[in-house]
Amino acid sequence: MKEYLKNTWEGIWTVLVGMKVTLKHLFVPSVTIQYPDVKLPLPERARNRLYVNMDDCIGCDQCARACPVDCIEIETVKALPTDDLGVTSNGKKKALWVTKFDIDIAKCCYCGLCTYPCPTECIYMTDVYEFSEYKREDLIYNFSVLTPQEAEEKKKNYEKFMAEKAAAKAKAAAAKAAQAKTDNPNNSDKK
Repeated sequence: MKEYLKNTWEGIWTVLVGMKVTLKHLFVPSVTIQYPDVKLPLPERARNRLYVNMDDCIGCDQCARACPVDCIEIETVKALPTDDLGVTSNGKKKALWVTKFDIDIAKCCYCGLCTYPCPTECIYMTDVYEFSEYKREDLIYNFSVLTPQEAEEKKKNYEKFMAEKAAAKAKAAAAKAAQAKTDNPNNSDKK
């Protein structure tokens, strides 16, 4: 009988100890973060999604060369002498049209190596870390400000300019050769 009463008392005692802990925490404010509404502050050097400020990008391709996983894809076209692309925020003159600047965030390993070599500091890590998508194609971010039609137009204009320049150079060389031939008609007879 003693054993029975001892076991009953231990059972009641353990329930009372558990209720003490429960009642103590019942009136203490909660420490749970309500995630979608409240977010924890990120550390100062947190690495998250990349962003490119295209107003400052000069198309130097240094970020793409520094990327260890090749998630940055850049295509550029030289500007014509008549084009004025402006300057970046730190005073560098732009000489290239950036026709394509894509970052595949699905490939990105968030190392931050692409941010350091940029001479205009136009690519940097943001504090955005929520960017899940249903399709993998939606994780390719296009930062180019030119539409595909404008990019094709810039490429065609540059090719046309280079063809005209080559034609003018060939014409000048032919004129120079003809001038040299008329100046020295005896040189061709001596051979």
